[in-house]
Amino acid sequence: MARSTGPIVAVGAITYANQVIGNGRPWSGELIIPVATGIAAALLALAEKGSPELAVGIAYIALVTSLLLAPKGGRSAVTNLLRMTGLGTGAPRR
Repeated sequence: MARSTGPIVAVGAITYANQVIGNGRPWSGELIIPVATGIAAALLALAEKGSPELAVGIAYIALVTSLLLAPKGGRSAVTNLLRMTGLGTGAPRR
């Protein structure tokens, strides 16, 4: 398995879980996120044959981006995680 596959599969899982759990969208049978994740993993595995560092770097950039950027009409995965755990209340700690 290519070194870029793990982060890309994590991107797909985080994106789908954030949509369903964090943003309250109904769980549907749509296949756009899993198919896009598979295509991205395959393309990065091919790119890894030519430049492994570049492909792995792109995979990790995609992972960080999926955590921090908010989707249309929702909150980012980090914001939802902080909200669900109560750590992002903004109250000062003493």
